Amino acid sequence: MPTYDYHCDANGRTLAVRHRMAEAVHTWGELCERATAPLGDTPADTPVHKIFTASAVVDSASLGSGCEPMAGCGMGPCGGGMCGYQ
Repeated sequence: MPTYDYHCDANGRTLAVRHRMAEAVHTWGELCERATAPLGDTPADTPVHKIFTASAVVDSASLGSGCEPMAGCGMGPCGGGMCGYQ
């Protein structure tokens, strides 16, 4: 399920929730319930809106070369192969 960010103009807070694409969150109360966050001083019927953010589309062709890393690579910030590629 995708993650969506919703913003409440009344309190200035943004919360991230996961739900199906066909679903939507309309009020602060719905948002807090899905995010398991406290309502605080904001009334439950306060409207919220979805924030559209850029997201990466990943397909199987972009997940790597298909080859396993060389043993003891010694490259990158891990130094002497401490990155788990030994």
